[in-house]
Order: sequence, then structure tokens, then C-alpha cells
Amino acid sequence: MSVTLRFCGASRTVTGSCYLFDSGGARFLVDCGLFQGSKTLKSLNYGDFPFRPVDIDAVVLTHAHIDHCGLIPKLVRQGFVGKVLCTRATLDLCTYLLPDAGNIQESEVAALNRRNAARGIAEVSPIYTEEDAFAALASFRPVGYQAWFDVVEGVRARFWNAGHLLGSASVELEFARGNAKQPPLRILCSGDLGPDSKLLQPDPEAPSDFDYVLCESTYGDIDRPDTTHAARRARLAAEIRAAATAHGPMLIPAFAVERTQELVIDIIDLMERGEAPTAPIFLDSPLAIRATEVFQRHAGDLDADIDVKRLLASPHLRFTETVDESKSIARFSGFHVIIAASGMCDAGRIRHHLKRWLWNPAATVLFVGYQAQGTLGRFLEEGAKAVRIMGEEVKVAARIRRIEEYSGHADAAELERWIAARRPIHRGLFLVHGEEAAMTALAARVGERLMPSAQLYRPVLDDIYELDAPAPAQVDPGHRRRLAPESVVQLDWHNDMTKLILDINARVAAAADDRARRVVIRKLRRALDDGA
Repeated sequence: MSVTLRFCGASRTVTGSCYLFDSGGARFLVDCGLFQGSKTLKSLNYGDFPFRPVDIDAVVLTHAHIDHCGLIPKLVRQGFVGKVLCTRATLDLCTYLLPDAGNIQESEVAALNRRNAARGIAEVSPIYTEEDAFAALASFRPVGYQAWFDVVEGVRARFWNAGHLLGSASVELEFARGNAKQPPLRILCSGDLGPDSKLLQPDPEAPSDFDYVLCESTYGDIDRPDTTHAARRARLAAEIRAAATAHGPMLIPAFAVERTQELVIDIIDLMERGEAPTAPIFLDSPLAIRATEVFQRHAGDLDADIDVKRLLASPHLRFTETVDESKSIARFSGFHVIIAASGMCDAGRIRHHLKRWLWNPAATVLFVGYQAQGTLGRFLEEGAKAVRIMGEEVKVAARIRRIEEYSGHADAAELERWIAARRPIHRGLFLVHGEEAAMTALAARVGERLMPSAQLYRPVLDDIYELDAPAPAQVDPGHRRRLAPESVVQLDWHNDMTKLILDINARVAAAADDRARRVVIRKLRRALDDGA
């Protein structure tokens, strides 16, 4: 038996999780996620898969975040007819998340096509539609934790709670050998791993003794201080009090699933206990509202010490589902809280709120999750003085704040402990789902301390490895790739262009008078002409 593994996403980048296993007689995916970040990365969502969807026999899905499940409707539309195997809670969340993603794509492409028409640019089509997403859900099949199930002939799997999200899982895989006397090839895919002391989830769990482990490395270069529920809530309370003192809104770009529910529960509890000033809390995300309903249904699976149903029914919490309801928030002045998707500010209603408030020093923007390279959230987090939102330049005067304690991902020390608990790892550890700096730091931390550095691998997008050998061997390193490796790990020309436009505007605005402005413009014109 020959087993190969192709890294079709989340390789030297955090998004687009997708791993193709080929056992000779069958092929299946672990995850099929959407790429987020720079326009170069996002362009992969519109292009062809690096495989034929009709040739894929099954998908094993780790959890419901869009960067892990977001391309399944496209996979189905292009010919996939197999099953998507996941936990029950993941299925329940995807029932809302995937149609919402299709609807967003349709509406954003419609707006883009209106702008393109005015510029004489050809129309584009959405990656998939809301209808495609509903059709794809017919392929989903729920499976319980720690129960073996058949993926394809000769391959079985079981889920272990990854502690990252309601329904999230690490995937244990066993590939049967042609010789029944040989032990199976054992592989573990971590999925996304939750941190210790997460509000609603248990610590990650999984067995040990594998041939290969694929481990996420999102925060492989970050050591967060040890925290507790009480310390996390105290930090949030301090941020809320500071925002209230500024007499402006607190805008929280939040991932619609889990992060939003954690924040809502803690904010309401803090207000009820008098530890934070009371104010309206607007949950301005139809998807987050639907996800909150799923959390209420699965309340029994969450932390028994937290009265999830009561807190999520608080009179402080206001749901704004329709566009008109969302727009009506603009009538509020003074301190109020707006929680809206997307968590990286690259789509959704949060962009409208940022456009309205970023210029105002009374406003506070609180980041509570990972911001991928090339996203609006990352630029704000790194201190941008001005940004472009929906084609318009917006100055940044709002207070930009960040809380690490609500992260849904394990930090470097927690990842190290998780890897150590999976030993022995006989043949190789693949570090995935991380940017270059995070993967390099985690490799340095793990190498030699937990296993030989020679058994650590950091695959690049579209790398293929032969696994059924004493050590993994890269297959045909010269094969066709969708992107050059440097295009995966660096900011692209779109980001450079946006920064250049902002810098030009700033330089012209800072000139002393019209004569000085004309000098700046003449120099720019000469540079363009010389470059031509």
C-alpha cells in the first residue's frame, strides 16, 4: 500500500485548511476550507482545486470554522458525491454557517460587479451560492466522539475533542496494511487546538503513539501568560470600563461561532455583577445569532458551571438581523457595544461600523482573535494610521486594543505539551496552519527536545509526501504549484498598492501649500514615466 499526503491549504499560512490523503485505491480530504488574507491567497478560492472533486471519496471535517469547511459547497458543485463526516455540533453549525457564507459571497460579488461595470471591467461570479451551500449539506453525516467509523475502504477514523470550538475535533486515522500481520499506519491531524482554561470547552484530548502527527502552529511563536476565567474576565472588564470612559462605542470584530458567544456571556455576567457599566450589546451578525441558537441547544455539552441559556437571553443583548436593524445602530451615541463579524474585518457588517467610527477618538476597537496577514484587522492591529474600506480612505483615530486571553488557539507552550503527550511519534511531525515565523519558532522549540529535528517538516502549499516509508519522502518537488512559495508567505502587490495610495495621500496632504503639492505630484509623475 502506498499512502501520499498533499498539503492543499494551511501550509505556511493559517487559512484554507485542506489535506488530501491518497491510499492508492481511495482518496479523501481532511477539511476543505476557504482561504483568507491577501487577495493573492483569496484568489485560490476562485481557481481550480489541485485535484478533481469527482475523484474524492470522502471529507473528514474537523470543525465548522469557514477556513476549514468553507469550500465544501464548491467541492460538491464541481462533482464530489461522497460523505462529509463530522461531529453533530459541527453539522448543526454548518447548517447556518455555509448558507450564510454563500449569501455573503453573492451580495459582495453583486456589489463588486456594480463597481466593475462603471469601470468597464468584466463581471465575476461568486465562489458558490446560498443554494449551493444548502445542496452541500445533504452530504453531511454526524459521528460521535471516540467512535471508530469507516472513511474509505481500508481507512478508519475517530474524533477526539480538540477543545477549540463547539464540535471541534482532532482526527485519528488508521490505514490498514496489505499484510494483515503489519500494524496499521497511524496518523493524527490536530485540527485547531483550544487553549487551557477556555470558557466553554474542555482541554484538548487525543491518544498517543503515531507514525505521523499534523499539528497546527497558529500561535507557535507566542507564549501567553497563564490565565484563569477570573483573570480573563477582569481584563475584559477593564477594557469595557475604559471604552465607557471615552463615551463612544466599543466595536468587537468577532468570529461568529464560539468567540462571540464567549464574549456575550462574559460581558453580560460582568454587567450583571456591577464589574462593568451596563449598556446595550448589539449582536450584529445573522450568522452569530443562528450560532447562538445552536449553543443554546447544545448547552448540556458545555461547561456545566455556566448558565448559558439564561445569560444568552439577557435583556442587555439585542439581536440585529436585518440590514435596516443594523443601520439603526447608527442612531445610538455614547457608550454601547457592537459585536459583528467578520473576526478579521475582511467582510461583513463590521466593516460598515469601522468605516463609521474609526476616525473618531471616542471609539474603541477591541481585537479578541487571530488576524491573518493581509487582512484589514492585521493592518489595524499593527498600527496603521489610515486604511481603505470599501474603496474609501479612513483615518484611524479610534483606540485599537487587543485581548489575547479569548484566543481560541493554544499558544506555544500548550502546543508543545500537546505534542509531547502524543509521543512516541515514530516517523514525522508536520507543522501546519501557521505563518512562517510561528512555524519556525515552534520547530525550534520542539526540535531535539521532543523529537529529532530531522523528523520535523514544514510543508509549503501543494507539497506532496509519500508516507508509507521509514521516513516521509517528498514526491516530485518540481510539480506544478498554484502559487510560488514566496507568494504564500509574503504580502502581495495588492497590499503594497493600498499602502502606496495611502502614503501618497498622506504626503500630498502634509505639503505646506499648493506649490509644494504640485512638486510632490511632479516627482511621482517622473518616477512613473521613468519606470515605463
